Amino acid sequence: MHLSIGFSPCPNDTFIFDAMVNNKIDTQGFTFDTQLEDVETLNRWALEGKLPITKLSFAVYLKVSAQYDLLNSGSALGRGCGPLLIAKKDYPKEAIKNLRIAIPGENTTANLLFSIAFPEAQHKQVMLFSEIENAVLNGDVDAGVIIHENRFTYQLKGLVKLMDMGEYWEQTTGNPIPLGGIFIRKDIPAETRAQVDTLIHKSLQHAYSEYPQLSDYVKSHAQEMDEQVMRQHIDLYVNDFSLDLGAEGEAAVKALMDAATLTAGSKNRI
Repeated sequence: MHLSIGFSPCPNDTFIFDAMVNNKIDTQGFTFDTQLEDVETLNRWALEGKLPITKLSFAVYLKVSAQYDLLNSGSALGRGCGPLLIAKKDYPKEAIKNLRIAIPGENTTANLLFSIAFPEAQHKQVMLFSEIENAVLNGDVDAGVIIHENRFTYQLKGLVKLMDMGEYWEQTTGNPIPLGGIFIRKDIPAETRAQVDTLIHKSLQHAYSEYPQLSDYVKSHAQEMDEQVMRQHIDLYVNDFSLDLGAEGEAAVKALMDAATLTAGSKNRI
Protein backbone atom coordinates (compact mmCIF):
# COMPACT_ATOMS: atom_id res chain seq x y z
CA MET A 1 0.00 0.00 0.00
CA HIS A 2 1.25 3.48 -0.90
CA LEU A 3 0.53 6.41 1.42
CA SER A 4 1.45 10.10 1.57
CA ILE A 5 2.82 11.45 4.82
CA GLY A 6 3.60 15.01 5.88
CA PHE A 7 6.03 16.13 8.55
CA SER A 8 8.45 18.99 9.13
CA PRO A 9 12.08 19.08 7.96
CA CYS A 10 13.15 19.67 11.57
CA PRO A 11 15.57 17.11 13.05
CA ASN A 12 13.05 15.63 15.47
CA ASP A 13 10.69 14.64 12.66
CA THR A 14 13.30 13.48 10.15
CA PHE A 15 14.94 11.48 12.96
CA ILE A 16 11.65 9.71 13.73
CA PHE A 17 10.60 8.97 10.15
CA ASP A 18 13.94 8.34 8.42
CA ALA A 19 13.94 4.56 8.74
CA MET A 20 10.29 4.21 7.77
CA VAL A 21 10.29 6.38 4.65
CA ASN A 22 13.75 5.33 3.47
CA ASN A 23 13.24 1.57 3.84
CA LYS A 24 15.77 1.06 6.63
CA ILE A 25 13.25 -1.18 8.36
CA ASP A 26 10.79 -3.76 7.03
CA THR A 27 7.75 -1.64 6.13
CA GLN A 28 5.48 -4.67 5.67
CA GLY A 29 4.62 -3.77 2.07
CA PHE A 30 3.94 -0.08 2.75
CA THR A 31 5.62 2.62 0.71
CA PHE A 32 5.50 6.34 1.47
CA ASP A 33 5.89 9.59 -0.38
CA THR A 34 6.78 12.51 1.85
CA GLN A 35 5.71 16.14 2.06
CA LEU A 36 8.17 18.06 4.23
CA GLU A 37 6.63 21.37 5.20
CA ASP A 38 6.48 23.86 8.05
CA VAL A 39 3.99 22.59 10.62
CA GLU A 40 1.64 25.54 10.09
CA THR A 41 1.37 24.56 6.40
CA LEU A 42 0.56 21.02 7.50
CA ASN A 43 -2.04 22.42 9.93
CA ARG A 44 -3.75 24.30 7.10
CA TRP A 45 -3.67 21.28 4.83
CA ALA A 46 -5.26 19.14 7.54
CA LEU A 47 -8.22 21.51 7.70
CA GLU A 48 -8.76 20.47 4.07
CA GLY A 49 -8.07 16.78 4.79
CA LYS A 50 -5.28 16.86 2.23
CA LEU A 51 -2.84 14.23 3.54
CA PRO A 52 -3.74 10.76 4.85
CA ILE A 53 -0.96 10.89 7.49
CA THR A 54 0.43 14.13 8.88
CA LYS A 55 2.26 15.84 11.71
CA LEU A 56 0.04 18.49 13.30
CA SER A 57 0.13 20.95 16.14
CA PHE A 58 -2.04 19.68 18.97
CA ALA A 59 -3.70 23.10 18.92
CA VAL A 60 -5.47 22.19 15.67
CA TYR A 61 -6.67 18.80 16.96
CA LEU A 62 -10.18 20.00 17.85
CA LYS A 63 -10.63 21.47 14.38
CA VAL A 64 -9.77 18.20 12.58
CA SER A 65 -11.02 15.57 15.05
CA ALA A 66 -13.91 14.63 12.76
CA GLN A 67 -11.42 13.67 10.02
CA TYR A 68 -8.26 12.55 11.83
CA ASP A 69 -7.26 10.24 14.68
CA LEU A 70 -4.14 10.73 16.80
CA LEU A 71 -1.59 7.94 16.57
CA ASN A 72 0.21 6.63 19.64
CA SER A 73 3.74 7.07 18.24
CA GLY A 74 5.64 10.04 16.85
CA SER A 75 4.46 12.85 19.13
CA ALA A 76 6.49 15.79 20.36
CA LEU A 77 5.51 16.05 24.00
CA GLY A 78 7.53 16.48 27.15
CA ARG A 79 8.80 18.77 29.87
CA GLY A 80 11.08 21.76 29.46
CA CYS A 81 10.49 21.86 25.71
CA GLY A 82 7.86 24.58 25.26
CA PRO A 83 7.98 27.73 23.14
CA LEU A 84 9.67 30.85 24.49
CA LEU A 85 8.51 34.45 24.42
CA ILE A 86 11.58 36.59 23.60
CA ALA A 87 12.38 40.26 23.01
CA LYS A 88 15.30 42.68 22.64
CA LYS A 89 14.74 44.00 26.16
CA ASP A 90 12.91 42.97 29.27
CA TYR A 91 9.25 44.00 29.65
CA PRO A 92 7.09 43.75 32.77
CA LYS A 93 4.54 40.97 32.51
CA GLU A 94 1.63 43.41 32.61
CA ALA A 95 2.94 45.17 29.48
CA ILE A 96 3.02 42.06 27.31
CA LYS A 97 -0.67 42.18 26.37
CA ASN A 98 -0.06 45.49 24.58
CA LEU A 99 3.06 44.44 22.63
CA ARG A 100 3.27 43.50 18.98
CA ILE A 101 3.90 39.76 19.17
CA ALA A 102 5.10 37.52 16.33
CA ILE A 103 3.64 34.00 16.43
CA PRO A 104 4.66 30.99 14.30
CA GLY A 105 1.17 30.34 12.92
CA GLU A 106 -2.42 30.86 14.03
CA ASN A 107 -3.03 27.13 14.50
CA THR A 108 0.21 26.27 16.31
CA THR A 109 0.42 25.00 19.86
CA ALA A 110 2.87 27.85 20.47
CA ASN A 111 0.12 30.36 19.74
CA LEU A 112 -2.35 28.43 21.90
CA LEU A 113 0.06 28.33 24.86
CA PHE A 114 0.72 32.06 24.45
CA SER A 115 -3.04 32.73 24.30
CA ILE A 116 -3.59 30.71 27.48
CA ALA A 117 -0.94 32.76 29.31
CA PHE A 118 -1.93 36.13 27.78
CA PRO A 119 -5.59 35.94 26.71
CA GLU A 120 -5.84 39.73 26.38
CA ALA A 121 -3.00 40.06 23.86
CA GLN A 122 -4.47 41.37 20.61
CA HIS A 123 -1.53 42.56 18.51
CA LYS A 124 -0.30 39.26 17.08
CA GLN A 125 1.39 38.86 13.71
CA VAL A 126 1.75 35.48 12.00
CA MET A 127 5.23 34.71 10.66
CA LEU A 128 7.27 31.73 9.56
CA PHE A 129 8.97 30.45 12.72
CA SER A 130 12.46 30.93 11.26
CA GLU A 131 11.81 34.65 10.61
CA ILE A 132 10.70 35.63 14.12
CA GLU A 133 14.13 36.24 15.67
CA ASN A 134 15.10 38.69 12.93
CA ALA A 135 11.71 40.41 13.09
CA VAL A 136 12.31 41.10 16.79
CA LEU A 137 15.89 42.23 16.16
CA ASN A 138 14.78 44.57 13.37
CA GLY A 139 12.00 46.10 15.46
CA ASP A 140 9.22 44.85 13.18
CA VAL A 141 7.61 43.43 16.33
CA ASP A 142 8.24 43.99 20.02
CA ALA A 143 8.47 40.31 20.96
CA GLY A 144 8.10 36.88 19.43
CA VAL A 145 7.11 33.33 20.31
CA ILE A 146 9.94 31.06 19.16
CA ILE A 147 10.01 27.30 18.64
CA HIS A 148 12.32 24.59 17.29
CA GLU A 149 16.03 25.32 17.02
CA ASN A 150 15.55 29.02 17.79
CA ARG A 151 15.42 28.01 21.46
CA PHE A 152 19.16 27.39 21.16
CA THR A 153 20.12 30.50 19.21
CA TYR A 154 18.17 33.50 20.53
CA GLN A 155 20.67 34.35 23.29
CA LEU A 156 23.54 34.34 20.80
CA LYS A 157 21.73 37.18 19.01
CA GLY A 158 21.36 39.27 22.16
CA LEU A 159 17.69 38.51 22.73
CA VAL A 160 16.20 37.91 26.18
CA LYS A 161 13.52 35.52 27.43
CA LEU A 162 10.34 37.09 28.75
CA MET A 163 8.61 33.82 29.55
CA ASP A 164 8.95 30.11 28.96
CA MET A 165 5.45 29.25 27.75
CA GLY A 166 5.94 25.55 28.39
CA GLU A 167 7.12 26.18 31.93
CA TYR A 168 4.00 28.29 32.50
CA TRP A 169 1.85 25.39 31.23
CA GLU A 170 3.64 22.85 33.43
CA GLN A 171 3.41 25.02 36.56
CA THR A 172 -0.29 25.82 36.10
CA THR A 173 -1.47 22.34 35.02
CA GLY A 174 1.16 19.87 36.21
CA ASN A 175 1.08 18.23 32.77
CA PRO A 176 3.86 17.77 30.23
CA ILE A 177 3.61 20.01 27.17
CA PRO A 178 1.82 18.51 24.13
CA LEU A 179 3.35 20.25 21.12
CA GLY A 180 2.57 18.12 18.08
CA GLY A 181 1.40 14.66 17.13
CA ILE A 182 1.03 12.33 14.16
CA PHE A 183 -2.51 12.04 12.84
CA ILE A 184 -4.10 9.69 10.34
CA ARG A 185 -7.33 10.14 8.43
CA LYS A 186 -10.33 8.18 9.67
CA ASP A 187 -11.21 6.96 6.18
CA ILE A 188 -8.12 4.73 6.30
CA PRO A 189 -9.00 1.22 7.56
CA ALA A 190 -8.38 0.63 11.27
CA GLU A 191 -5.96 -2.23 10.55
CA THR A 192 -3.86 0.04 8.33
CA ARG A 193 -3.86 2.78 10.95
CA ALA A 194 -2.55 0.32 13.55
CA GLN A 195 0.14 -0.94 11.16
CA VAL A 196 1.34 2.58 10.41
CA ASP A 197 1.45 3.37 14.14
CA THR A 198 3.66 0.30 14.69
CA LEU A 199 5.95 1.29 11.82
CA ILE A 200 6.51 4.76 13.29
CA HIS A 201 7.40 3.14 16.62
CA LYS A 202 9.88 0.79 14.93
CA SER A 203 11.32 3.62 12.83
CA LEU A 204 12.13 5.59 15.96
CA GLN A 205 13.59 2.53 17.66
CA HIS A 206 15.90 2.10 14.66
CA ALA A 207 16.96 5.77 14.86
CA TYR A 208 17.76 5.40 18.56
CA SER A 209 19.84 2.27 17.86
CA GLU A 210 22.25 4.40 15.80
CA TYR A 211 22.13 7.60 17.87
CA PRO A 212 24.07 9.86 18.49
CA GLN A 213 25.14 9.26 14.90
CA LEU A 214 23.01 11.39 12.59
CA SER A 215 21.87 10.04 9.25
CA ASP A 216 22.40 11.88 5.98
CA TYR A 217 18.61 12.26 5.80
CA VAL A 218 18.48 14.25 9.04
CA LYS A 219 21.52 16.35 8.12
CA SER A 220 20.35 17.09 4.59
CA HIS A 221 17.17 18.76 5.86
CA ALA A 222 18.97 20.79 8.53
CA GLN A 223 21.92 22.12 6.56
CA GLU A 224 21.94 25.49 8.34
CA MET A 225 22.38 23.86 11.79
CA ASP A 226 25.56 22.42 13.14
CA GLU A 227 25.32 18.82 14.30
CA GLN A 228 25.37 19.72 17.99
CA VAL A 229 22.26 21.87 17.54
CA MET A 230 20.61 19.00 15.64
CA ARG A 231 21.28 16.70 18.59
CA GLN A 232 20.02 19.31 21.06
CA HIS A 233 16.85 19.53 18.97
CA ILE A 234 16.38 15.76 18.95
CA ASP A 235 17.16 15.41 22.66
CA LEU A 236 14.60 18.10 23.51
CA TYR A 237 11.68 16.99 21.34
CA VAL A 238 12.10 13.20 20.99
CA ASN A 239 11.63 11.04 24.09
CA ASP A 240 9.64 8.18 25.58
CA PHE A 241 6.38 9.98 24.75
CA SER A 242 7.44 9.85 21.08
CA LEU A 243 7.66 6.07 21.29
CA ASP A 244 4.45 5.67 23.26
CA LEU A 245 2.09 8.49 24.20
CA GLY A 246 0.76 6.47 27.13
CA ALA A 247 -1.77 7.47 29.77
CA GLU A 248 0.23 10.51 30.94
CA GLY A 249 0.58 11.81 27.40
CA GLU A 250 -3.09 11.24 26.64
CA ALA A 251 -4.06 13.13 29.81
CA ALA A 252 -1.82 16.04 28.80
CA VAL A 253 -3.39 16.20 25.33
CA LYS A 254 -6.88 16.17 26.87
CA ALA A 255 -5.89 19.00 29.23
CA LEU A 256 -4.67 21.07 26.28
CA MET A 257 -7.88 20.38 24.36
CA ASP A 258 -9.91 21.52 27.36
CA ALA A 259 -7.79 24.69 27.61
CA ALA A 260 -8.22 25.31 23.88
CA THR A 261 -12.00 25.06 24.25
CA LEU A 262 -11.97 27.56 27.11
CA THR A 263 -9.68 29.92 25.20
CA ALA A 264 -11.92 29.78 22.13
CA GLY A 265 -14.94 30.45 24.33
CA SER A 266 -13.25 33.48 25.87
CA LYS A 267 -12.50 34.90 22.42
CA ASN A 268 -16.10 34.44 21.36
CA ARG A 269 -17.26 36.43 24.41
CA ILE A 270 -14.98 39.38 23.66
